Amino acid sequence: MTTLIRCMRTLGLAFGGCMAVLPAHAGEPTDRPGAGSKQVNIGAATGIAVGALAAGPVGAVIGGAAGALLGDRYHRQSQSSAALTAELERSEAQRTQLERSTAELDGSLAQARAHGEELAATLSHADELGLDVSFRTDDDSVSAQAMSPLLKLGALAASLPQARVCVAGFTDPRGSDAYNAALSLRRAGNVAAVLASAGVPRERILIEGHGKAAADSADGDLETYALERRVTVRLQLLPASAEVARRD
Repeated sequence: MTTLIRCMRTLGLAFGGCMAVLPAHAGEPTDRPGAGSKQVNIGAATGIAVGALAAGPVGAVIGGAAGALLGDRYHRQSQSSAALTAELERSEAQRTQLERSTAELDGSLAQARAHGEELAATLSHADELGLDVSFRTDDDSVSAQAMSPLLKLGALAASLPQARVCVAGFTDPRGSDAYNAALSLRRAGNVAAVLASAGVPRERILIEGHGKAAADSADGDLETYALERRVTVRLQLLPASAEVARRD
C-alpha cells in the first residue's frame, strides 16, 4: 500500500514537472482559442502515459515533455499549412482576375484594331469624301440643314493633319459675271467659316469662287438653276512629303 501511494505521488510530481516544461508559446495570442492547448495537452498526456509505462516516473517526465513539444510542433505546422492554403487561394483569385483583365484588354485591342482598319479604309478614299451645300437665289447664308454635315466633315478634317479642304462656290447664270463671281466667293467663305468653327485650321482651307463660269443650264430652267447655286466641299489628303514641305 505504501509503495502504491509513493508511486502515485511520484506520478503527480512528474505530471507537474511535465506541465512546467510545456512550450511557453503554446498559449500565445496568435493561436486560435483552445486550438494550441489541445494538441499540446494530448501530446503531453500521451507522452506521460508512454513514458510511465516504459521507464517509470522519470520516463513519464521525459515522455510528457517530448509529447508536449511534438504536440506544439504539430499545432504550429497546422497553422502554417492553413496560412499557406489561404495564401494559395488568394493567389489563385488574383490569377483569375488577371486572366479576366487580360481577356478584356485583348477584346479592347481587337476592337481598336478593327476600328483603325476601318478608318484606314475610309481614309484611302478620302479624296472622294465631300458634300454640296445649296443656296437660295441671291443668298450667301448657310442653311441650318447644312450645318450638321459640315461640322462633321470639318471635325474629320481637323483630326487629320495631312488633310485639306477645297471649298468652291458657284452661281446660276443669271446676273453679271462680276456680281456672280463675288456672290460665289461669299458663299464659299461662309462655308469655310463653318469648317473653321469645327477645328479646321484656316491655312488648310482652300477657297475658290467660280461665279457662273460652270453654269450650263438652259435659259429659264429654274430647277437646274437650283442645282447650280451651290458650294462644293471636298476633303483631300496630301502626300506625306507634300505635308512636310508645306510645313517647312
